[in-house]
Amino acid sequence: MQTNTLEKQLAFLREIDQLKSVIRQSPLLDRSRKENSAEHSWHLAMYAVVLAEHACETVDAARVIKMLLLHDIVEIDVGDLPIHGGTSVEVQAEQESIAAGRLFGLLPQPQCDTFLALWQEFEQAQTADAKFAKALDRFQPLLVNIFTEGGTWTENNVSLEQVFSRYGPVIQAGAPALWAVCERWVTRHFQGR
Repeated sequence: MQTNTLEKQLAFLREIDQLKSVIRQSPLLDRSRKENSAEHSWHLAMYAVVLAEHACETVDAARVIKMLLLHDIVEIDVGDLPIHGGTSVEVQAEQESIAAGRLFGLLPQPQCDTFLALWQEFEQAQTADAKFAKALDRFQPLLVNIFTEGGTWTENNVSLEQVFSRYGPVIQAGAPALWAVCERWVTRHFQGR
């Protein structure tokens, strides 16, 4: 039994190596290339470590980190679908749910159920941990766009109103202090264009 468990865990770890090949729209801050989804997940985990005190409520940083390390694994099957990319929210949710079932299904029980539950909690964004994790997932690309002179916003003709409506509610719900900083950055960015 122990060998079968280990074999499943190692198969999962080999499978998720593919996350390193999923290229996102967001560039690195030095603009040398686009980041990949594995780098994004790692960076968000660091955001959770550094910024946990700014969550809307007390959070369990270890749970938030786990959610952030798991949240984009589904992109192995569905790719990165940016929020201003035009994909239907319903279609994306369905595709990602199927991918989560397949990928976490590689793991032995109860690990499969634990990881799937954390991924679903992140997606639903109802708990303090999930709200904060979601806020960081929106905050990081916003920061990248600000510090790359508009980055993907410029490439996709994203407006001030779109930024406020797409990023604002999620960041505000999970980390109001971060949203206060974002409002200043975003307003200044769009005034300068």
